[in-house]
Amino acid sequence: MRCPIYAVIESGGKQYRVTEGLSLDLELLHIGDGDTVELDRVLLVQPDGADTKVGKPYVAGARVTATVEGEIKGEKLIVFKYKSKTRYHKKTGHRQRYTRVLITKIQAGN
Repeated sequence: MRCPIYAVIESGGKQYRVTEGLSLDLELLHIGDGDTVELDRVLLVQPDGADTKVGKPYVAGARVTATVEGEIKGEKLIVFKYKSKTRYHKKTGHRQRYTRVLITKIQAGN
């Protein structure tokens, strides 16, 4: 049984395990819909039936190519501030913006 190629990438201070064909929400990248983006901060690559390549900190020559599907908003988070005995309360909400990408190609590098 063959395992599909996968990689661990870093984007926006977070790490993601990706495979080809995966749709993923990344921190907001200011790139238009349908554009192609290359993610070169690859921490680990596992090619088909080959040895795993682990970077120090990144794998040399490894790249992940993705197509931007659009910009989305995450779930609403409620921020509630309250101080007892002073009649103070404040309720606000926040929705984080993300860029949805489709992983199209993983290159293992050297």
